[in-house]
Amino acid sequence: MTAKSTENQKQWHVVYTRSRAEKKVNDELFRQNIECYLPLQKKLRQWKDRKKWVEFPLMSGYCFVNITRREYDFVLQTDNVVCYVTFEGKAAVIPEYQIEALRKMTKQYDFEVNVTTENFEPGQIVEIIVGPMIGLRGELVKARGKNKFIIRLDQLKSAVVIEIPAEHLTAVPVEM
Repeated sequence: MTAKSTENQKQWHVVYTRSRAEKKVNDELFRQNIECYLPLQKKLRQWKDRKKWVEFPLMSGYCFVNITRREYDFVLQTDNVVCYVTFEGKAAVIPEYQIEALRKMTKQYDFEVNVTTENFEPGQIVEIIVGPMIGLRGELVKARGKNKFIIRLDQLKSAVVIEIPAEHLTAVPVEM
């Protein structure tokens, strides 16, 4: 690949935002024609006088951007962007399939989605065989007697957890 084609190739990165500024960063980047993605989750909030569905960032403090090298510094100059999430001194690159998995998960509000920074040990690889997320693969973790489907985001040192019945999963054979 030539330097010019690498320079124009888009990759997903993660930016760290100021506290509670994720939506502002996402909106500003969108206005500047930067492809960005802020995974949101609807939660029912109750006040004394009413209940209301409210959208919250799935991962507070983070926003995903799909940029070229030329756009790298421009994103850093955006208000409320603190820095890129780095791995070994370079901006962490998030694979496209992980972004797509997040998009699939956040479209489904009938699943409880939680994010954890707990460092999970590698477990059995499973695939969802029933429901709207059919075909999605991840690691299985058993906690508090419930099966939880996990998509690990190694670059963020975090994982997205979905509670799902065991009968909706099948083991994926280990490739040698």
